[in-house]
Amino acid sequence: MTDATTQIDAAPYEPTFGDYVALLKPRVMSLVVFTAFVGLLVAPVPVHPFVGFCAILFIAVGAGASGALNMWWDADIDAVMRRTARRPIPSGRVAPGEALAVGLGLSLLSVVMLGLTAGWLAAGLLAFTIFFYAVIYSMWLKRSTPQNIVIGGAAGAFPPLIGWVCATGSVSVEALLMFGLIFMWTPPHFWALALFMKSDYHDAGIPMLTVTHGRRATRAHILVYTAFLVPVALGLALTAIGGPVYLVTAVVLNALFMKGAWEIWRRDEAAAEADAYAVEKRVFRFSLWYLFLHFGALLADAALRATNLTWGIL
Repeated sequence: MTDATTQIDAAPYEPTFGDYVALLKPRVMSLVVFTAFVGLLVAPVPVHPFVGFCAILFIAVGAGASGALNMWWDADIDAVMRRTARRPIPSGRVAPGEALAVGLGLSLLSVVMLGLTAGWLAAGLLAFTIFFYAVIYSMWLKRSTPQNIVIGGAAGAFPPLIGWVCATGSVSVEALLMFGLIFMWTPPHFWALALFMKSDYHDAGIPMLTVTHGRRATRAHILVYTAFLVPVALGLALTAIGGPVYLVTAVVLNALFMKGAWEIWRRDEAAAEADAYAVEKRVFRFSLWYLFLHFGALLADAALRATNLTWGIL
């Protein structure tokens, strides 16, 4: 007779609330929420606080839906890569079918509710953003071309444009430049990551530029795309939403980013290996602050304009 203590069956894992939150890529969602919030607040048309709250909430839900759909589709390669192996699906905490259901359900909810509260142009842009990230980027570009992150970066660039449309009901030069800032920032940001992630993308079969064209070419691409990014970032200072805070911030940050890209371009693999890719990691971390501080500066200038207007009225 078998000892009962050896017959204890492991109970099936029940996903927790935290597992479902992780499925929505909360760190990515936080950047989406912030840039959409800035796009909403710097727009020249005032928005009722309740409408603004609902707009940001449903944009965030749409971003989370995109993350869930991406994790559902990419579960096989996430399991191979060290950076993503502990995500909810490859770690077994959330079943693939549940992730798909969450992604589809939240997509429908976010688009419909954004349409009802902030307008159908904004809702249409949100729907296209979810489709672009889940289908065009995740299902097609990511596994088929080294331009995956170049074209796919558009998905992350839409939130401030959507926020602007929620306020104004239209698209303008300012909104397009905010879109362009994120769009041009994305390639050097991710290529810096790819340089020190080493074999992850190769092991997963993802045609990242480091895999298809080599690390030397990737370094050159970082320098070129950073050079293209600079005029877009500085161009925002010349629009109605620019101001002294943004101008100073953009000049300093772009000089530093360009310096980092130049340092990456000059390095060879022997030097990078010797210091554990310290420069590449530093530039990657700086790129996170780069975007946050640009949009924070836009928000600061909007606050200054509002203060000046208030004093002018008084």
